[in-house]
Amino acid sequence: MSYCNLQADCEKCFGLCCVALYFSATEGFPVNKDAGKPCINLQDDFRCSVHNNLKKKGLKGCIAYDCIGAGQRVSQVTYGGHDWKQNPESAKQMFDVFIIMRQLHEMLWYLEEALTLKSEHNMKDKLNVMINEIEHLTLLSADSLIELDLGARRVGVNTLLLHTSELVRKKVKSNQMNSLKGKKTLGSGLDLMGSDLRKKDLRGANLSGAYLIAADLRGVDLSFADFIGADLRDANLSGANLTNSIFLTQGQINTAKGDINTKLPKKLTKPMYWQK
Repeated sequence: MSYCNLQADCEKCFGLCCVALYFSATEGFPVNKDAGKPCINLQDDFRCSVHNNLKKKGLKGCIAYDCIGAGQRVSQVTYGGHDWKQNPESAKQMFDVFIIMRQLHEMLWYLEEALTLKSEHNMKDKLNVMINEIEHLTLLSADSLIELDLGARRVGVNTLLLHTSELVRKKVKSNQMNSLKGKKTLGSGLDLMGSDLRKKDLRGANLSGAYLIAADLRGVDLSFADFIGADLRDANLSGANLTNSIFLTQGQINTAKGDINTKLPKKLTKPMYWQK
């Protein structure tokens, strides 16, 4: 397993996600904001002034975003605890490095998830090798991180993740794909926005990159369904079984609707604002 902390620790971060990223009000952020400009809600101590009211204010973009631990990594390791306010000359580089580190942490998160899945030993060996390689990259200096060719790394990682997904889903003996017959399902980003999927057998389905915005998935068994990159904003997961779903993130869950009967993987938690 990775030695990197892949959970965000805002107490150890310099509010990087609230500065480095471009914001769009239409995507659930406070206002339209250029990359490199602090959010209007970022305080001098790098805390968010409306953090406890994100749901009430409809800030779904803020709720969904997860730096996967990249924020504190850049703040405390790459830059040794020196923030961008104290060193404004390094601010732009720090923001660029944060975006790169976030991508590296995302790769590590998915690779570790793949390791927990039941696949062949040869695949686990390949995953461990890739994890070690990516971890080494997170230790590079800021200058070296800026020079990284992330595209080439991501191709290798995606190949391993896709193979792992295929091996896991292949074991699900059902007719789930018949319900989507005629559609391209392998990494094609299915458009299922607003669809009523309650009568579909989606066990082991490939929903990677799927647009599931406002889709009705109430009571659906989503065991071993692949959700990597899927958009679950306002998808209704009430009573759905996602216990064994793969490549499902907390950020995706935070943007969806659910209730006390929704079953999630052990590593994920139900949002406090879900229906009781």
